[in-house]
Amino acid sequence: MEKSEFRVLIKHYFLRKTITETKAKLDKYYGDSAPSISMVKKWFTEFCCGRTSTEDAERSGRPVEVSSPKTIKKIHDMVLADQRLKVQEIVEAVGISHGSKVSILNDHLGMRKLSTRWVPRLLTVDHKRNRVTNSQEGLALFNRNMEEFLRRVTVDETWIHHNTPETKQHSKQWVSKGESAPKKAKVGLSANKVIATVFWDARGIIHIDYLQKGRTINGECYANLLDRFNDNLKKKTDLIWPRKKFFSTKTMQGCTCNVQVPWQKSMNWAMNCSLIRPILQIWLRVTTSCSQT
Repeated sequence: MEKSEFRVLIKHYFLRKTITETKAKLDKYYGDSAPSISMVKKWFTEFCCGRTSTEDAERSGRPVEVSSPKTIKKIHDMVLADQRLKVQEIVEAVGISHGSKVSILNDHLGMRKLSTRWVPRLLTVDHKRNRVTNSQEGLALFNRNMEEFLRRVTVDETWIHHNTPETKQHSKQWVSKGESAPKKAKVGLSANKVIATVFWDARGIIHIDYLQKGRTINGECYANLLDRFNDNLKKKTDLIWPRKKFFSTKTMQGCTCNVQVPWQKSMNWAMNCSLIRPILQIWLRVTTSCSQT
């Protein structure tokens, strides 16, 4: 018999018999297929409370899926409005579990939360446009006369700390499969530092000059610096360097020089932005450490 038919019988017995008598009657005629005593009690209680129907009550239907397009769009809009939104804030606002939130963000939206990456500076649109313009001008000079371009010398200034820790890239070590990553204490840059001016060309470093303690960079300082560079350049020119033109890469802003060195007049001054500062800092750190040992 169907469940609904058993319920009709229970309702019939409810009007004339007790729960025990009803259960005995059902067992006598239907044996193992008869409803359990708990089921008989349940329907006796329902009928006592005034229920008359033996059909199942209407249900609200299937539960709403948390990964519905509406929920996904809502979470996506929230994250786009505030990309630093916390997980708990999303859970409370949408009313879903932590696991459902992770599934929507990772699987449906393909998003993940990353920490910010430290960079030396944030470039504006003008900075990027100038970088492109300078790069195109340099490429045009190279294509026009490669030999002449490679004879040029460029200069840049960078701060060198007395104690500069290794970069994460340079502290990598080879380990066997299953071994944990090596550990090292985090060391900050030392407070003491000195500014270094480096001249180089396609062959390598030509001259390095360190600013003396207590000195300031002004026109006279630059004039003396260029004299020292010129002397060093002449020595190397006599040995391996051919005669060169001068290509200045200057990154310090707001610095002007009114002192004119005589030999500067015959040289070609051009302004460009430096792309090699990190390499210079690594090279200077290594050479400084070697010279101290």
